[in-house]
Amino acid sequence: MGRMDITLTELEDAINFWRTRKPSTSEACVLCKEAAALAGPYAAMIMHHLPALDEAAMPEAARSALSAWRQARQAVAQVKG
Repeated sequence: MGRMDITLTELEDAINFWRTRKPSTSEACVLCKEAAALAGPYAAMIMHHLPALDEAAMPEAARSALSAWRQARQAVAQVKG
């Protein structure tokens, strides 16, 4: 199977999806576990000036959050049809 990259913009969209779906409920403004899992790869992309990142190199929690984000996005696209 070939390399599957995610762009910085897609990663931002996924983080914002999770922040909207599971907003912080405390004064500490803590990210939900899905957004937190994506924050590390996002920071690495910014610090290393990477336009895209190989998803296989990401931690399992981040890949899982991306997969769920994609499924939700596909469901919305099908409804809009």
